[in-house]
Amino acid sequence: MRAMVIEKYGKVPMRLTEMPTPEINEYEVLAEIHAASINPIDFKIRDGKVKLLLKYKMPLILGSDFSGVVVKVGAKVTHFKVGDEIYARPRKSKIGTFAEYISVHEDDIALKPKNLTFEEAASIPLVGLTTYQAFTDILQLRKGEKILIHAGAGGVGTFAIQLAKLKGATVATTASEAGMNLVESLGADEIINYKTQKFEDILKNFDAVFDTLGGEILEKSFNVVKDGGKIVSVSGLPNARFAKEYGSGFFKALLFSAASSKLTSLEKKHNVQYTFLFMEPSGEQLSIIANYIEAGNIKPVIDKVFSFDDAQKAMEYAESGRAKGKIILKLK
Repeated sequence: MRAMVIEKYGKVPMRLTEMPTPEINEYEVLAEIHAASINPIDFKIRDGKVKLLLKYKMPLILGSDFSGVVVKVGAKVTHFKVGDEIYARPRKSKIGTFAEYISVHEDDIALKPKNLTFEEAASIPLVGLTTYQAFTDILQLRKGEKILIHAGAGGVGTFAIQLAKLKGATVATTASEAGMNLVESLGADEIINYKTQKFEDILKNFDAVFDTLGGEILEKSFNVVKDGGKIVSVSGLPNARFAKEYGSGFFKALLFSAASSKLTSLEKKHNVQYTFLFMEPSGEQLSIIANYIEAGNIKPVIDKVFSFDDAQKAMEYAESGRAKGKIILKLK
């Protein structure tokens, strides 16, 4: 099968090559990939930034979510059959959606929303699961609460605004001039132009912040949240609490604790709970998300579709940070 691979960690371009079609075990399906999406985790993995959390063998096929068709099922697969149109975020040990085929555990997949094309469906799994887990499991976002969603016009942001509104929350978001109409059309109640305004001076007493940027933006977010509020980040630093929950062991817990000490002191100062989110695959949650989409409550937002041969160009475009919504690779 054709696949886009890297041979080593670092800012190296992906290479199109032939790789063996994956074998499946009794609980897996073999899926023919019709479309895949590009996510920031792809270049973080490529650059070796998540080596402490995830170890991969080279050559490595990148890519973390997809839509496609089941072409083979394992002996103990009970919920899917050959010909099913599916979408998924494979488990972290089994990534590799920038390829013609992938083996994926049946627990990680769901039937693709009926009203979406393969390209649209491929835009959803990673951002959908990330947001669903942030809002449902961590923030427990409720009707009437106020949430700040950073980078509202980005891949995660466009989904997050819609899910927050579906849950009845009041949404503030940050965007540039170019993204303002988009985030407004998705339902954002208050829009901060991050190029001309300081969100930390304008917003106060928020119940929650959903951060996708990390760094200084995350640190300044503590000023926005009310006493006892919550911040969840997918781009901040893992802390000791995360290490414990993830079962990372004593040494890594010490490392994470030291690296995130500034965030821990901000937590104490503001009496705010900070959580680093490392999303888990879930076919069950993807089914819930498919229901929202089929009911017309959430729609995919796609910036650009690239051919598979142009995967490297797509990756470079993703890294530029200019995309409004998701970047898709079309394989079929």
